Amino acid sequence: MTGRMVEKEGFAAVVLRLRSEGISDLDLLTAVEQTPRSLFVPSQFVAHAYSSRTIPIDCGAFMEGVDDVVRVLHHLKVKPGQRVLEIGTGSGFTAAVLGRIAERVLTVDRYKTLVVAAQKRMEQLSLRNVIVRQADGTNGLQGEGTFDRILLSTAFPSMPRFYADQLVSGGSMMVPLMMSDTVCRMVRLTKTGSRFEREELFEVPYQPIVSQVASFL
Repeated sequence: MTGRMVEKEGFAAVVLRLRSEGISDLDLLTAVEQTPRSLFVPSQFVAHAYSSRTIPIDCGAFMEGVDDVVRVLHHLKVKPGQRVLEIGTGSGFTAAVLGRIAERVLTVDRYKTLVVAAQKRMEQLSLRNVIVRQADGTNGLQGEGTFDRILLSTAFPSMPRFYADQLVSGGSMMVPLMMSDTVCRMVRLTKTGSRFEREELFEVPYQPIVSQVASFL
């Protein structure tokens, strides 16, 4: 079976799995279909690229299962013309999907190895509206203005207010929050004026936020 056929069959299986959850956003699914996931997965895990399992990558990080990625983006509700901030680039797959919908995506990671690899993948896919940067996301990302959507892939013990302050009015943020030592839940925060509406959505695998930039990893 060719790589193209593997991609097509893998994507079709994802669509079938998520349809039962009512996830059928055409723009989002088209963006996922146009972003070959096998390009982002370590070679030894290509057969699992479209599975719901987490996949280990460099620097002790991991890729969320594709179902979780689509589920999170479905709830983030990114629209054309919006500016998106992602904290925790990882392989770059989520940022690449976002880049096919949003006007501009800024994605940051603390590991140089991951940043360099993700940047190469964006260039391969000609996604010039996705900016990949090495930065420490522990205390927010100042100097970049406000965003319509913010997505954090690393877990926080409580809602990071410094990111909420970078949302425009009407904007929303998705962040994994630790509910206990073993349970992490994805939470959506929507900003209206100076008020915030909080919704707890579903459990997710997690990677704790770690301070300090790891320049040599």
